[in-house]
Amino acid sequence: MIKTIISRVVIISILSVILGASALVVSNAQTTQEPINGVVMKGAYVSVKENNYDVPTPPPNYINDSFKMISEAGLDHVRFLVYWEAYEKNPELFMKEIESVAKAADQWGVKVIYDNHQWHTSSWLERKGTGFPTLLFLNNSKYTKGGGGNTPDPAAKLFWADWWNRSVKDSQGRDGWTLMADFLKKIVGVVDNHSSTLGYEILSEPHVDKVSQWSQVGGFNSFIVGELRNATQKTIAYSMNVPVDLKGPINLTPENLAKMAPSNKENVVFKISVYGVPDRDAYQKERFDTFLRTRDLTGIPLYIGEWNNVVRTPGEGGVFKINPGASQLTVDNADKILAAFKKAGVWGTAFWKWDYKSADTASFNLITVNNGTLVPTQYYNVLKASVAAIYGNSSGSNNTAVS
Repeated sequence: MIKTIISRVVIISILSVILGASALVVSNAQTTQEPINGVVMKGAYVSVKENNYDVPTPPPNYINDSFKMISEAGLDHVRFLVYWEAYEKNPELFMKEIESVAKAADQWGVKVIYDNHQWHTSSWLERKGTGFPTLLFLNNSKYTKGGGGNTPDPAAKLFWADWWNRSVKDSQGRDGWTLMADFLKKIVGVVDNHSSTLGYEILSEPHVDKVSQWSQVGGFNSFIVGELRNATQKTIAYSMNVPVDLKGPINLTPENLAKMAPSNKENVVFKISVYGVPDRDAYQKERFDTFLRTRDLTGIPLYIGEWNNVVRTPGEGGVFKINPGASQLTVDNADKILAAFKKAGVWGTAFWKWDYKSADTASFNLITVNNGTLVPTQYYNVLKASVAAIYGNSSGSNNTAVS
């Protein structure tokens, strides 16, 4: 036994010399504690678009009733989506809502990660998009309103290239990175002292269009983490990029994904999305394995910040889109997905999604609204049963990342 231990010490010492000190943190990346298990939750005022006004009114007591039901499902955390442009549209209502989230989470014993979310960049570039505020576009005529915010769109590529070059500024010449850090610190100032606050995600699914941008994303993540560390010591998540194109020109490899990691890795997690059983097909397996290898390179734990089971088919311009009719979540595939996460030793999981607004993809609806009352759907019961079957009735206490 002693001889075996000595041999392992010798091997680790050799590895540390060959690979450097980073080799010593790899073993910490696989979480040995039970992960946190929860849902991705959308709010009301924190989701308002600056350039679109048709937002359904939430049912009465939406926030409190949601946290009550989430707690009763045996789930222990929420990844709560907020949008920077919603804050710029109405700071008072925005902050009032996140404060109500923190209080409800305190009451029901549910942790919260506040996610600075974007989808299709901004409502400035695309009606259905949301994220970056109008103030970043008004000062530059090349960001054509309605020019398209998805990853293939030239307008989006132009904006994101400028964002990574740190050349996006408002009309007063203020730097976009600093403005985003200030926005995030405002959120920290309101919710950080709540016991329910687990942490913050700095920017969900940033666009990467060129190989040269990988290290630029790492510079951005390092800057934002550094700024937030002046205000909080709680968990900080940074996100995978989009598109996750394994064969595309951006050379999506574990080595390049590792370049996205912030320089300060303490209490940091890497958020990814998984929308299928990890070994359902060759693509899903290679995709998941790529993220696992990235974790091994960085020593940063994996947070599955979105998961579900969907089928994507090619749409206009060859862009793959979710096929609602072909997508289905069952107890069997939910169990397989969570079992794969458990085997991989992930830090946490959050199911997509909890929202009072209905979605075309059936399994995206954990709740429905009936006469102003939240009612669980069959997918609420599937999630509840699968988490209990794979992880037990109570989720883990792994509330601090290890790096």
